[in-house]
Amino acid sequence: MNLSRRGLIAGTVAAGAVGTLAAAPPARADGNRALRTGFDRLAADGYAALAGQKVGVVTNPTGVTGDVRHIVDVMHADRRVNLVAVFGPEHGFRGTAQAGGSEGRYNDPATGLPVYDTYTKSGQPLADVFTASGVDTVVFDIQDVGARFYTYIWTLYDCMEAAALAGKRFVVLDRPNPVTGRAAAGPVLDPAFATFVGRQPIAQAHGMTAAELARLFNAQFLGGKVALTTVGMTGWRRSRFFDATGLPWIPPSPNMPTADTALVYSGTCLFEGTNLSEGRGTTRPFELLGADGIDGRWAAALNELAPAGVRFREAYFAPAFSKFEGRTVGGVQLHVHDRESYDPVRTGILLLVTAKRVWSGFAWRPDNWIDKLTGSALVRTMIDAGAGADEVVAAWQPGLAAFAAVRREYLIYG
Repeated sequence: MNLSRRGLIAGTVAAGAVGTLAAAPPARADGNRALRTGFDRLAADGYAALAGQKVGVVTNPTGVTGDVRHIVDVMHADRRVNLVAVFGPEHGFRGTAQAGGSEGRYNDPATGLPVYDTYTKSGQPLADVFTASGVDTVVFDIQDVGARFYTYIWTLYDCMEAAALAGKRFVVLDRPNPVTGRAAAGPVLDPAFATFVGRQPIAQAHGMTAAELARLFNAQFLGGKVALTTVGMTGWRRSRFFDATGLPWIPPSPNMPTADTALVYSGTCLFEGTNLSEGRGTTRPFELLGADGIDGRWAAALNELAPAGVRFREAYFAPAFSKFEGRTVGGVQLHVHDRESYDPVRTGILLLVTAKRVWSGFAWRPDNWIDKLTGSALVRTMIDAGAGADEVVAAWQPGLAAFAAVRREYLIYG
């Protein structure tokens, strides 16, 4: 893994404490001190970090205040901010597109602002978009879910790289990692398998926030070329799950309806690389898994192994779209009963191993998409060779340990 251990570059600034006027009432979390997002703190400081700048915002429906006003609407109405453009990721700025889609170029009806499409753009073509928009500073504010293959962190990466190419400042407004930031887990991407679901060698469950990732990206992969400012949160602890933040959950994408979905996603999304349904088209995506011909033997085999923190229920469902559209299939539903001990990535491997053993119809997607999701051919080839979950997990530990050592240098919160 081509990661060097070095300190933060001089161009990366963690924003200091800001003033007392917040954009919205701060969220309360379990009686602890108020949690303020990066946007809350930026607004409380009168947008001083954006003074004198033409500003563009990379965001989606999750870019909201504590009282669920969108930050674009808030900034557009505030004379202290010269907001001139919005940039939409996968699913779009207002969130109208399904997986693998975006909204294209249009003018936002609510604000009149031009909205530019970043999805599938990177490098110089994306830099050209920033140049054409006329912005001086690009601001990023999107809720991530903590998994390497969730594309918003690579929108962050691509926009950082493009901002450097276009000579623009880049400001990241931080939000919590909804599944905690306690540790990284899972295999680290082999750069030979880099795609938009994994640009650089980080762990499958990275255990970082967007601002922490931005610092790591700039120092480790972008040569410190980004004029980067990160505006951190106050009141967030690494051990805190999303429901303890007091913040509203806004689905980051159409198939991420709840924070419970995010909890399992870094493991069960691997079923996108198989011929089983990952639950898209149901009300519990990534918690329901199944296929035509699977029965209760799968749940029984999983419960007999008793993985920590989770139980499995024999389940039947008919997806409204995606795999097995309109057909009733059998499988399992995950029920996480102890999220402190639950390991979503190991559980995902266990689900793959047992599905292959109990269902003769199991197959990988013909394009070996599983390799893009896991970051190498290791998981697929080991499972095909008959390896158990513990053997597969053990095989990625050296790479994970190396990433964990580098990761520590860029963490902001305790």
